[in-house]
Amino acid sequence: MSGATLDAYLGSHASRGGVLPQAVAQLVRHLAAAALALNKTIEEGLTGVESLNGTNHNASGDAQHALDVHADRLFAEAARKADVAFYASEEQPEVMALQSRGRLALAVDPLDGSSNVDINMSIGTIFSILPALDGAEASFLQEGSNQLAAGIFVYGPQLALILTLGHGTTIFTFSRHLGTFVETRPGIIVPEKTTSFAINMSNYRHWDETVRAYVDDCIKGAEGARGADYNMRWIASMVADVYRILVKGGIYLYPADARKGYSHGRLRLVYEANPVALLMEQAGGCATDGAHRILDLVPEDIHEHVPLVFGSSYEVGKAARYLAAPSEIGLRHPLFGQRGLFSA
Repeated sequence: MSGATLDAYLGSHASRGGVLPQAVAQLVRHLAAAALALNKTIEEGLTGVESLNGTNHNASGDAQHALDVHADRLFAEAARKADVAFYASEEQPEVMALQSRGRLALAVDPLDGSSNVDINMSIGTIFSILPALDGAEASFLQEGSNQLAAGIFVYGPQLALILTLGHGTTIFTFSRHLGTFVETRPGIIVPEKTTSFAINMSNYRHWDETVRAYVDDCIKGAEGARGADYNMRWIASMVADVYRILVKGGIYLYPADARKGYSHGRLRLVYEANPVALLMEQAGGCATDGAHRILDLVPEDIHEHVPLVFGSSYEVGKAARYLAAPSEIGLRHPLFGQRGLFSA
C-alpha cells in the first residue's frame, strides 16, 4: 500500500477552507474509529455483545439484532464527538438532536446485512453527511444532491472504506501494519458498460412485467434482444454489491414488487439510496429509482422506501428505457403508478 492515508486525505479536504470541509473531515475520522471498533467486535465473534435473536424490529420493520443496536451506539457516539446537530439511523424511530450549534446532519445504516454475520459474508455501514438545517427532520428531508459526503465501511476479507467528499470516489483499505486506512483505489471509475446484473431472482413472480422483460432479455444472452451473454451476481449484501460494481462494473436492481410492504421499494432513501447514489455518480456511474435520478428526489419521511437501480451508466439507462417504454419491447401493461417507480 503506497497511497495517502485517510488522515492525510481528509486533511487535504479540510484545507479547502471553510468550516464545513473541516467539520466533515473531523466527522469521517470519528466514524472511521467507530468502524474499527465495530470490526473488532465482528472479528471476535460478538464478544461482549448479546447473541443474535431477531426478536425486536427497527424503525423500518426489519428484524433488529443485538449487533445492530451495538453498531448504532458506536456511530451515535462518534457523531456526538463531532460537529453534528442531528443523527438519524435505521435503528432509531426518531431523529436524535446532538450538538445545539452543530453544522452537520448524519444519516446512518449502522450495520447493513447484519443477518449475514453467521455465514461470514461481507456486511457494512452506510453513511450520509448533510448540512444541518433549522429543524431535526428538515435536515434529512433534502435532496440527496445536497450531501456533503457519503461512504460505506465494508467488513469483509478486508476492512475497507468507500468514500466521496464530493470530488470523486476513493476506496481505502485498513492496513494493520500502519494502523490506519490507506488509499488503495483513488478516483475509481465504474465501467460504462457491463454484462453483469444483480437482482434477487426469487422475487421474479412478484415483479411488474417490465422488470421481468429486462431480466428475461439479459438471461436470453447472445441469442436474445441484448445480443450478449450476461452473468448474474446476487450477493444479498448491498454493500458487497456496491464494492463489486465500483471495481468491475455491473447493474444492481431492487425494484418494488407486489409483496406486502414492497410496493414502494424496500431500500431507504435517506440512509441507503442517497449515499450509494452519490458514491456511484462521483465514480461515473448512475443511480435511479427506475425513472428518476435518486439524488433529485425529495424525501417525505426519514425512513421512506424507494426502488433502486445503480451501476454502469449505459446499463442503468438501458434498464430505464425498458421500464419507461414497455410498448417498445412488446408489452401492453404500463409500469408506472402514481409516482412512476417500479410500482406494483
